[in-house]
Amino acid sequence: MAAAPVWSVDPRTGKRREQVAVEATAQQVDAAVRAAHDARRALAGRTVRAAFLRTAADRLAAARDRLVEAADAETALGPARLTGELARTCYQLRAFAGIVDEGAFLDVVIDHPDDSATPPVPDLRRYKVPLGVVAVYSASNFPFAFSVAGGDTASALAAGCPVVVKAHPDHPALSGLVAEVLRRAAEEHGVPAGVVGLVHGFEAGVELVRHPLVAAAGFTGSVRGGRALFDAAAARPVPIPFHGELGSLNPVLVTEAAAAERAEQIGSGLAGSMTLGVGQFCVKPGLVLAPRGAAGDRLVKSLAETVGGTEAGVLLDHRMRDDFLAGVAERTALDGVESPVTPGAGGEHTVSAGFLTVPARKLAEEGAYDLLLEECFGPVTVVARYADEDEATAVLSRLPGNLTATVHLSAREAAGEGRGPQLLAELTPLAGRVLVNGWPTGVAVAPAQHHGGPYPATTSTSTSVGGTAIERWLRPVVYQGAPEALLPPELRDDNPLGLPRRFNGRLER
Repeated sequence: MAAAPVWSVDPRTGKRREQVAVEATAQQVDAAVRAAHDARRALAGRTVRAAFLRTAADRLAAARDRLVEAADAETALGPARLTGELARTCYQLRAFAGIVDEGAFLDVVIDHPDDSATPPVPDLRRYKVPLGVVAVYSASNFPFAFSVAGGDTASALAAGCPVVVKAHPDHPALSGLVAEVLRRAAEEHGVPAGVVGLVHGFEAGVELVRHPLVAAAGFTGSVRGGRALFDAAAARPVPIPFHGELGSLNPVLVTEAAAAERAEQIGSGLAGSMTLGVGQFCVKPGLVLAPRGAAGDRLVKSLAETVGGTEAGVLLDHRMRDDFLAGVAERTALDGVESPVTPGAGGEHTVSAGFLTVPARKLAEEGAYDLLLEECFGPVTVVARYADEDEATAVLSRLPGNLTATVHLSAREAAGEGRGPQLLAELTPLAGRVLVNGWPTGVAVAPAQHHGGPYPATTSTSTSVGGTAIERWLRPVVYQGAPEALLPPELRDDNPLGLPRRFNGRLER
């Protein structure tokens, strides 16, 4: 049977643009993985890795106009948004090059023998080594930053791990273009082009996570798809780490004092955050706990005015549009749910933004309203109106893990008075990033960043954004009693590579 064609589709019309590839067979997946596996040795040197990452950033930036045009044709995200996302992607590649140069990610620790210790300490030397080939599953909503050249790929290459990327069907043409740029950048430094593999098709994605030479996987997508791959990774004869970002509600709690102080500002800020990118951000605030009463009414009015003035937008594909419309219809059918601004079909190919309101007490107990505690991808949020602090706390106690959790406090509460510290403590178990008086959309690429959270937000405790994302693709190894002449240069006493390390309990920089 002939391999199924892979089409590039225009989400603005739903029409096919061109056939760009065919779905990979099991044999083609095997070939891509083996080519990546064979490229490992070429990535062994940190100098080569850092140079490759910088060249990749330079080449992507040089191809900006062509890449942004291809991305917009397949995603409808717009040139301005996509230009910024490509710049972020290039910055991320260069940031990981800097991390590779510094070498602290190797976590070098050397302990000389100490017979006076109880028990005695032998000569121990520890650092981290790359896992091997990493399978990367692209996201739909970030065709640059979470795709072929995105954070998973950048951090894996920085760790010394080749990658095989499963392209997302929403931007297959762009995926091919970006992969080719990365391969050419690799070859400029003597690294085989197979260091970045690319496969298309659902079955190819399943074959990829099962391949015996794949040592780890990174995924960004739906709970259902991610959980299926996570289970497959765990069911292998040799299970592998699966770092999946699956779904997040990103709750927001607005205190009564904060609403009284600046209801209009909070309402308009929420509108901007929940409609950004047509509501297709993984950190979109999907549930807002707002007080009942006059201050809460002002917040809802401000939200309605701002959301009501938002233009209809195009989702990434028509399947997502259908799911959004069905999800909104199912939620608005619940008794007691109102829609001050009704989200729905804005046109034949677009959707309009809106929000729902519901008494918070309906979410405090298990039942039909649990649907409102699930992510609905697109420009919609649920505002749950709480009567008192206990009602808000009861809803928070029922929430699953999230990427983010946000609290809006008054000036007095932010200064440490009242329930400010307590609320921060209540939100901390719910998310990997806790915000105060801000909005979660926008994930800075910075050393201190953490983009992850308790399940189902992610399947591990790691981050997919920021410098520590490299840790996912490394494992520690310790040498005991090894003669100096046999040790890798990273672990020798004279430190020929000038690495940061802990030497006999003392931190050396």
